[in-house]
Amino acid sequence: MDWVQLEGAAYWWVFVGTFLGVAIWETCRPLRPLLVNAGRRWRNHAVVWFVCAAGLALTARVSPVLAAVSAAGNPYGILNKSQPPIPFRWLLAVALLDLTRYLLHVGLHRIPGLWRFHEVHHSDPDFDLSTGLRVHPMEVLFNQAGYLSAILLLAPPVSAVVVSELTSVFMSFFGHANASLPPRLEKLSRYLFVSPDMHRIHHSEAISDQNANLGDIFPWWDRMFGSYLASPQAGQEGLVVGIHGKQQPMSLDIGFMFSHPFRRKPEAGNP
Repeated sequence: MDWVQLEGAAYWWVFVGTFLGVAIWETCRPLRPLLVNAGRRWRNHAVVWFVCAAGLALTARVSPVLAAVSAAGNPYGILNKSQPPIPFRWLLAVALLDLTRYLLHVGLHRIPGLWRFHEVHHSDPDFDLSTGLRVHPMEVLFNQAGYLSAILLLAPPVSAVVVSELTSVFMSFFGHANASLPPRLEKLSRYLFVSPDMHRIHHSEAISDQNANLGDIFPWWDRMFGSYLASPQAGQEGLVVGIHGKQQPMSLDIGFMFSHPFRRKPEAGNP
């Protein structure tokens, strides 16, 4: 089976299907009004995503699935053993790959040089599915380097990497939805995956909120390492999204998103 081609085809089905599904959900039942109209947000964030995708294709020619295929014959890989049984290794691989994303996210918040790039994602003055596309190219390269390194070390089952990749694509849109699950489903979901309400807390302007709920797919790591936060400092209704002083339409400019990490720290109120 050609896993690379399979993942490539499935990626676009999941990408487009999830985007359209979440777009319909948050258009029909938006949680809060947007500061800037969705058309401009989606267009500018799509440009940033395209530049990131093109840059990644040119600089890091090895995809996670291709790295897993290459590592399959590595006898020293942690998960490339005859024992434990393959179902256990498969589940463990999906969990450890998500743990890798969690740890990389922690690094983006705790290392000042990396935070400057990750701040571009957090400086979105609104919170909707297109926020998942708003990532600086240097952050993408950092995450890819760390993630590929983990795959080469673990040598996980290729199918587990495919599922992990596709699930992460789904969560990049679902987790940033400008919508909420019904209360009962919301409470249950937080034991299984990161919900939009849970991730929205992470996008609060309050620093204590920003340092919480760092998980990508599963909420287990936040609970395990003490970074889980059930409710934002100001409550969901009073939560203010973004970086303090940058909740302005100018923060949606393409030039701002690319140049922000390299600019001198501005005075409050001037992005």
